[in-house]
This record gives sequence, structure tokens and C-alpha cells, in this order.
Amino acid sequence: MGFKLFNRENDFDSAEPREEFIEVNVMDSESRKRTGSIGITVEKLTEFPDTERVLRAVREGNIVFLKIKHLKDKDIGELKRAVDKLKKTVTANNGDIAGVEQDWLILTPEFAKVMREV
Repeated sequence: MGFKLFNRENDFDSAEPREEFIEVNVMDSESRKRTGSIGITVEKLTEFPDTERVLRAVREGNIVFLKIKHLKDKDIGELKRAVDKLKKTVTANNGDIAGVEQDWLILTPEFAKVMREV
């Protein structure tokens, strides 16, 4: 049995993309004061043009959890093209992108980085 990032996996199986935001308070680690908030959104990649919606969310300063399973099952070539575009654009904007399991990507704007195990 593999690790599930979200226990409500069926919530993301609908045909329509969803825009869900979770607001996380950001604290200054030294003073423990709230310094702002970060939007976290969950998106679904069903076809190549969805990359624009995802990139817009990252450009707006949101962290995006992106489910890629539908496009992976549908057309692996289109998925590779979409991931390449996402990677180039996020990297050019000093953001970060990482795969989680086989069906999810995390994309971050420039002020956030994905911590990887070494």
C-alpha cells in the first residue's frame, strides 16, 4: 500500500478542475510573530492548456499541489510537454517544482522551496 498525500482522493477525480485554497499563517521564526499568509491551492492537470491556470496560481504567490494522474493516464507525451513547460517557467521565476509519489507535483513561487531528503 502506497502513501496517500490526501485521504480524500476521490474528491479530485471529478472532470472539472477545482480551485481550493488553504491559507497558512507565516511566522517569523525568531520573533514568532505572524508576517503574512501563503495560499496553497490544489489543481488538476487534465490537458496541456491547464498549465496556464497552474502557472498563474504560482505567479500570484500560491503553492500548488498538482494532480497529474488524469493526463498521465490519457497521454504521456502531452504530460511530458506540460511538465517541461511548468518546470521551465517555475525555474525561470526562481520557484521550485518537485514530484510527490507518481501522481502529484508541488510547485512553489520564489519565496518557498521544497525541502528534499538527501
